[in-house]
Amino acid sequence: MDLQGFLKALARRWPTVVVCLVLAVGAALAVTSLSTPVFEARTQLFVATRTGDDTVDLNQGQTFSQARVQSYAEIVRTRQVTAPVVKQLRLRTTPEELASRITAVVPLKTVLIDITVRDTAPQRAARIANAVAKRFSSVIEQLETPKSSVRSPRSEKGAKGDGAAPVSPVSLGVTQEAIAPTGPATPRPLLNLAAGVLGGLLLAAGLVALRETLDTTFKSSEAVGEFISLPGLGTIPYDRNAPRQPLVSADGHSTRAEAFRKLRTNLQFSQVDDPPRIIVVTSSVPGEGKTNTAINLALSLAEGGVSTCLVDGDLRRPCVAPTFGLVQDAGLTTVLIGQARLEDVMQEVAGGLSVLASGAVPPNPAELLGSARMEEVLRELADMYQVVVVDTAPLLPVADTVGLASLAQGALLVVRAAKTSRDQVRTAAEALERVGVRVLGTVFSMAPVSKGGRYGGYGAYGQHGELPAPRMSALLEGRGASALTNPTDGK
Repeated sequence: MDLQGFLKALARRWPTVVVCLVLAVGAALAVTSLSTPVFEARTQLFVATRTGDDTVDLNQGQTFSQARVQSYAEIVRTRQVTAPVVKQLRLRTTPEELASRITAVVPLKTVLIDITVRDTAPQRAARIANAVAKRFSSVIEQLETPKSSVRSPRSEKGAKGDGAAPVSPVSLGVTQEAIAPTGPATPRPLLNLAAGVLGGLLLAAGLVALRETLDTTFKSSEAVGEFISLPGLGTIPYDRNAPRQPLVSADGHSTRAEAFRKLRTNLQFSQVDDPPRIIVVTSSVPGEGKTNTAINLALSLAEGGVSTCLVDGDLRRPCVAPTFGLVQDAGLTTVLIGQARLEDVMQEVAGGLSVLASGAVPPNPAELLGSARMEEVLRELADMYQVVVVDTAPLLPVADTVGLASLAQGALLVVRAAKTSRDQVRTAAEALERVGVRVLGTVFSMAPVSKGGRYGGYGAYGQHGELPAPRMSALLEGRGASALTNPTDGK
């Protein structure tokens, strides 16, 4: 997945991003509110050497201090320092616990030692820091006092005044006493909030990437074409009013109506040399919009002046007749069993479209649809109409469509956006190829509508590229069925 695709995935799954941000920011705020404030008090010591006034002695003393000051910093948290401080200040803690709250840092190339003490009370943090600095200075000076210079009591009695008391070569002075801090060092609300936002974004990105990896559905018509190497003939946008108003002819200038006109045009131009007369419209599984696609494609062809017949070939769940409000009991099955002729059961709807309903639901749909009589019926319809559009059952649940598709001259495979999986589409395409039917292309249904997907003020824009119905009809009469594939004359 490239960066652009990942950003589109984030935009598409924006609820996941929002939920992750809310959870992460809420956790950060909760941590901030539940955390006990901790204050930091800092004091600074200067390590000096006792030398003479000679410049060489001064330089040597400076070098000596820098060489040892790092070792001094490690002594700050030893028990020699912390135990007397705990006793002196009567702290309710142990020397080891106090040591964990003390930090000593030596700035680079200096003889300074910064001692920081953390505590839940600001005044107590300052008192502890100053007490630690004082005790630390005393410990260092004791450690640095030369023991070899100390005389025994007997020698001191025998030589009064002959030996001086040993003196430490270093001394530690306080350059900055600790004062009570005005604000806590932790928690930091802004830092926690920023960490929450960043954590939420990272969590959202990870979840979106995982869902995109596990999601095997299609998000665009181009993705379907790349997957099964079939042309995408049309993209039908999602319309929440489609269940109540399935026929696009009722709103001729909607985005959905324009999509079906584009599907009609692409279908006509895609098969210029060998235009199919009998087209089955099918899908992998139920609920992908195949019946809606078949109905509105047939209506669009009829409105464009093409003599069209719509056949309801889904004998298990017929939906064509109820959509138009037609009689369903007499239709295809009535003709197949010889109880009526096509002319007797053919019904007309507005727009010049002829509809052959399914008829009574039979107990053996697969046998009827794959029979020789079905092939004869389709040939008769092809002789009567320029295009025969057959709505069929889904390919994967039942075997009805496989036998029927082998009798057709072309098939359209409907794929629902973000619903149909790759495996389902692959299996459906392979099933059509096995029976030798020519798959004309795919129709990407119920696709999300982009913000710029509506025509807005260009309500009649789609009509500029369409032949007027009377003119197209006359053109077809003069040129025959081949005019289906070349409607460009007279633009």
